[in-house]
Amino acid sequence: MKFMCLIYFDETSFAGFTEEDGRRLTDATVEEDNDLRRRGKLIFAQPLDEPKTAVNVRVRDGKVLRTDGPFVETKEWLGGFLLINAKDMEEAVGIAAESEIAKICRTEIRPFLEQTHSETGQRRPEFKLD
Repeated sequence: MKFMCLIYFDETSFAGFTEEDGRRLTDATVEEDNDLRRRGKLIFAQPLDEPKTAVNVRVRDGKVLRTDGPFVETKEWLGGFLLINAKDMEEAVGIAAESEIAKICRTEIRPFLEQTHSETGQRRPEFKLD
């Protein structure tokens, strides 16, 4: 099964972090991603830039409404994601929990919803990295 792991941070996540702490965490997560890939569990992982760089787009009554960041309505923000393969939710939880970053974030895990086109029976295209 495929799962999306959404990594959320809040204003206290990096409290007291030094530049060296940030480098160690980055190094640890890169190594963890490489290990997950070797184990056949990682499809793709990527940190996201800060909320202040975000742009929100809505289309209402045929008009494009754009709101530039920062645009965080909650105390938490999406800081990154992993797409993983796991046999079930329990394995996905284990994968998320073994990460060094789990100590400072909240990870939301959702299984992929498998869909086919109702008229043709075609599946969505598979995700591929260039």
